[in-house]
Amino acid sequence: MVELKTPEQIAKMRAAGLVVAAMHAACREAAVPGATTRELDEVAAKVLADHGAKPNFLGYGGFPGNICTSVNDVVVHGIPDSETVLKSGDIISVDAGAIVDGWHGDAAITVFVGEGHAPELHELSRVTEESMWAGIAAMRKGNRLVDVSKAIEGYIRRQPRPASGRYGIIEDYGGHGIGSQMHMDPHLLNYVDRRRGRGPRLVPGICLAIEPMVGLGTAKTHVLDDEWTVKTDDGSWACHWEHSVALTEQGPLVLTAPDGGRAKLAEYGVTAAPDPLA
Repeated sequence: MVELKTPEQIAKMRAAGLVVAAMHAACREAAVPGATTRELDEVAAKVLADHGAKPNFLGYGGFPGNICTSVNDVVVHGIPDSETVLKSGDIISVDAGAIVDGWHGDAAITVFVGEGHAPELHELSRVTEESMWAGIAAMRKGNRLVDVSKAIEGYIRRQPRPASGRYGIIEDYGGHGIGSQMHMDPHLLNYVDRRRGRGPRLVPGICLAIEPMVGLGTAKTHVLDDEWTVKTDDGSWACHWEHSVALTEQGPLVLTAPDGGRAKLAEYGVTAAPDPLA
């Protein structure tokens, strides 16, 4: 069953999404050479406390952090700790979530630490982020879930190949429904698998976390002994971008973007829905 939200519930999810955006802004500023991933987690915890919000990652399935901190070849679910010290040239994805009045927000960004990054890493992040926006732009009434997957994969496949030879669209993880829980139906692939069919029709009230994960090599991953940390099989570096999005009668509203997605969606010829908290 796909949970459909009322406008009032979407407004609460927007409040949670703005907390997530504030967590990202603070973590982006804190992600400097010499910082530990545990320190980033403490920064995120303070933002949550300052906004009176609850973490949705901490304790989820036993996860020990307020955020996921995934460095370099870690794709997702990296555990914050005091031993992982960021250095110039690293990339880190910060996946963050918040709960306000029982409603969830979830989003991820990729941050470049210091200097000295290869051009192909900047391009990898750009391609991953833009594929997310292509997917968001496909979230419109009358489309089906597969249209979002098709938009994400299509954008990535149209880009010039990197020096490594290909962009690996991670196969084992994808987006998901979100609302009264962090992970809900439907599961959203970042590529088209015709065996899965077209998926549900997109109607007002549906909310999705759209999150492409793309690497500079294989699409295959494995989980470390901590049962959380996901790495690429070939050690290639990966990027992760995510936004939570609600489809309303007026169009998509990007719940975790400060401007509701207005600027980026305009580049795709899509008008973002009005912000219920504006």
